[in-house]
Amino acid sequence: MSYQEVVFIQNEGAEAYRDVLIAELADLGFDTFEETEEGFKGYIPTTLYNETEILTLLANYKEETQFSFSARAIKHENWNTLWESNFHPISVADQVYVRATFHQPDPHFKYEIVIDPKMAFGTGHHQTTASVMELMLAEDFRGKKVLDMGCGTGILAILAKKMGAKTVDAIDYDPLCFESTLENTELNTMTDIQAILGGKEAIPNTSYEVILANINRNILLDQLDRYAKVLAPEGSLILSGFYEQPDLEILKEAAHALGLRYERHLVKQDWTAAKFIK
Repeated sequence: MSYQEVVFIQNEGAEAYRDVLIAELADLGFDTFEETEEGFKGYIPTTLYNETEILTLLANYKEETQFSFSARAIKHENWNTLWESNFHPISVADQVYVRATFHQPDPHFKYEIVIDPKMAFGTGHHQTTASVMELMLAEDFRGKKVLDMGCGTGILAILAKKMGAKTVDAIDYDPLCFESTLENTELNTMTDIQAILGGKEAIPNTSYEVILANINRNILLDQLDRYAKVLAPEGSLILSGFYEQPDLEILKEAAHALGLRYERHLVKQDWTAAKFIK
């Protein structure tokens, strides 16, 4: 498969919009990003590259700031080398070690997760994923039923199972994420995780003791009532994919109206993860 490398140059003041733009570019098919001094680079399969879609997306930001971009093709044989050189192992709270198949294991960590993130979001590198994992480490997953909504690579589902969850349902509407979850659960010998392709309508009519949802504010608000219905009494709901201001207060109000009590939150570079209790 060939890829397009798209170089985005940001004007002064554009930093505040970069992460939101990256999330929207991911919806267009970009699967890997690399920060640069002038902005960032994004990589997308050539078959999915559409310059008009990018121009339309950037036009949404013209009132606040501006991004410019240029693109070039990268042949398949160069892509794998480039991707591997940009993916480095990470640790979360000195307990979780996230690596790729081409990295050496590290037995010093309590939990080790092997992720092949080439076609889906969720390697632990982004602040939202790392924050959810940090909140998860304070939870007792032993024997519990867990839902990972918007599972991406399946990284959160895998951690929940490694922490003792009885069952884990991992749902994503993106076929690439669904396939990535299947591949990564097999890499981690967690094949009993149930991967499901779909949106909130695909959430089983059952009761979960922990729900994880790392998506974005608008989707979380749209799906929050469904989470509340399937969350068990005293169950934990961990949300991420939004900013502290103004998103957290908006989500707090919506959660309160559904009988969900705010407990705590973490902030990493303005990105926020919050825990609620039913």
